[in-house]
Amino acid sequence: MGTKSSDNGHSAGAVAVDDPAKVRNVVLVGPSGSGKTTLTEALLASTGVLTRAGSVTEGNTVCDHDPAAVRQQRSVGLAVAPVRHGDVKINFIDTPGYADFVGELRAGLRAADAALFVVSAAEGVDATTVALWEECAAVGMPRAVVVARTDHHRADVATEIASCQEAFGAGVVPLYLPGDDGLVNLLTTDDPRYEDQRNALIEGIIAESEDETLMDRYLGGEEIDQATLIADLETAVARGSFHPVMPVCAMTGVGLPELLDGVARAFPSPLEHLLPEVTGVDGIPHPRLAADPNGPLVAEVVRTAVDSYVGRVSLVRVFSGTLRPERPVHVSGHGMADRGHEDHDVDERVAHVYSPLGANLREVPYCVAGDLCALTKLGSAETGDTVSAPDKPLLVAPWEMPEPLLPVAVVPRSRSDEDNLARNLGKLVAGDPTLRLERNAETHQLVLWCMGEAHADVVLARLRAGGAEVDTEPVRVALRETFAAQSKGHGRHVKQSGGHGQYAVCDIVVEPLPRGVGFEFVDKIVGGAVPNQFIPSVEKGVRAQLERGLQSGYPVVDVRVTLVDGKAHSVDSSDAAFQTAGSMALKDAAVNGKTALLEPMDEVTIRLPDDHLGTVLGDLSGRRGRVLGTEADTAGYTVIRAEVPATELLRYAIELRSLTSGTGTYTRRFCRYDPLPQALAARSS
Repeated sequence: MGTKSSDNGHSAGAVAVDDPAKVRNVVLVGPSGSGKTTLTEALLASTGVLTRAGSVTEGNTVCDHDPAAVRQQRSVGLAVAPVRHGDVKINFIDTPGYADFVGELRAGLRAADAALFVVSAAEGVDATTVALWEECAAVGMPRAVVVARTDHHRADVATEIASCQEAFGAGVVPLYLPGDDGLVNLLTTDDPRYEDQRNALIEGIIAESEDETLMDRYLGGEEIDQATLIADLETAVARGSFHPVMPVCAMTGVGLPELLDGVARAFPSPLEHLLPEVTGVDGIPHPRLAADPNGPLVAEVVRTAVDSYVGRVSLVRVFSGTLRPERPVHVSGHGMADRGHEDHDVDERVAHVYSPLGANLREVPYCVAGDLCALTKLGSAETGDTVSAPDKPLLVAPWEMPEPLLPVAVVPRSRSDEDNLARNLGKLVAGDPTLRLERNAETHQLVLWCMGEAHADVVLARLRAGGAEVDTEPVRVALRETFAAQSKGHGRHVKQSGGHGQYAVCDIVVEPLPRGVGFEFVDKIVGGAVPNQFIPSVEKGVRAQLERGLQSGYPVVDVRVTLVDGKAHSVDSSDAAFQTAGSMALKDAAVNGKTALLEPMDEVTIRLPDDHLGTVLGDLSGRRGRVLGTEADTAGYTVIRAEVPATELLRYAIELRSLTSGTGTYTRRFCRYDPLPQALAARSS
């Protein structure tokens, strides 16, 4: 995203919209390979935006402009493609279908008011497709179904519609069906061959009508006029419980006019979409907003890209008010510090407002509530930030971000690469909220937490494209050390070299404590063997050595250290001397006693289809996992709770996907440290 021009060689320039009722924001959702990007190209060509549709295989489509998308021949990021149909502007939002890029999908759902769920007429509905449907349902997104690739030699539209009805529920009803010459509109046809399908459609629409008498009138034989049915169709779709189906062929153009007409006439406008909750930057709730161009300015950055020519490009959904060029705005970002996005509140200036067409930016005079636009050179804006008026800054409640679970440790090849890496990481984190950056102080590794292998591949490619040559290395898990049994330690720090010397002697007893208790220090000095002012010094020295580690160099945890005896000198004893003696005593106790390594244990919650339950349980056993329990989730799904060593989860994001054909998901959280098996401890020492 980032080439500025008025039309960039396309046959249609950008036109600003004045009325939110004339806007439709539609996100294209579906599994990878279902034909979303190809359908978008066909819609752009059919409406005159493009003179010729591009091809995914040739790498020249509007939406897949990212070099990683061209190389992988699949979408890796969200892209916007606006078209005009009559007096309605339709913003088609193309999203990736691969699980690694679910963050881009959620951003698309945030920007849209309805979803077109694209399925292939040749592929059927698999568990991955159902998972995407559930992703849309979880945010209450109104959905319609497009059966694409109807020209495929294995295409079977009727079977695909039946599969959708079985997988998605009874609310899936065809609005059009293939006929002898193009498509048959079931609302208007009087062909007796389609009577059953037409009746099912009309009854489904009327069931969602606000006119409770309509069903009785229809069943009584009254012919319901088309205008009423279309109005109720829009109501039914907006409620999210009725999902019309439309067959489309991007290659031949069959169904494209009907699809555009259906979106323009039956999909909800921004006026009907419930906007996110809004607060002041101080957290005080603000009255819920409406899509009013004259209301207070509130917009949200749904995607951030960094272009080598233009700089930072922010894709924005305007919820309220109107964005205009050469105006000051306030940029707020809160609640994402754990992902590397520190809270920020900055006043900036909007230089230009653009209508995005893939990577192309076409300047427009303004962007009203309900529409999408692109802003450049907002230096502080990151994905998820709120753009509002400086005199009354507001904050939009964030959408739920998926947790990255695949760690990738990167190492720069040279000193210059180290500098380039530091510069590029900020850009990546600003634009990708599913990427988490960790600088591990214990293992001294720079770890990028990604969503999966494909996501990691894209992240590494972007780093290298920015001039940072990096290699990957195995991720190291930070262990802990503890005492396995009681041990005694003697620390004697005595130095006499003329002048003021150093003198401190202490004796300690170290005992193991239960896991998770931490560190305790006990003073049992009798008779002032160690003066009171130096007892905290001994504890300070012990604590410092616990942090540095003992025999294995890992921090020591869950021990009680008791100071039982010692000696001091009236002149040469000091705070520093007793710190050193305390450290020496702890090291002596480790030599005299027995220590053990501890590994972090994570509590894992796995959601997966029942068909894969046995396979995953067996795999958990092989990972030294302990299953805490299983419980039924939604129909056909089970949730497993287990405790698994963190060392066994480094590539689990990939391996679980392989075990469950891409349908299993999991979350993890640290719970405690447990002893590392002796055979593994020998390799880790």
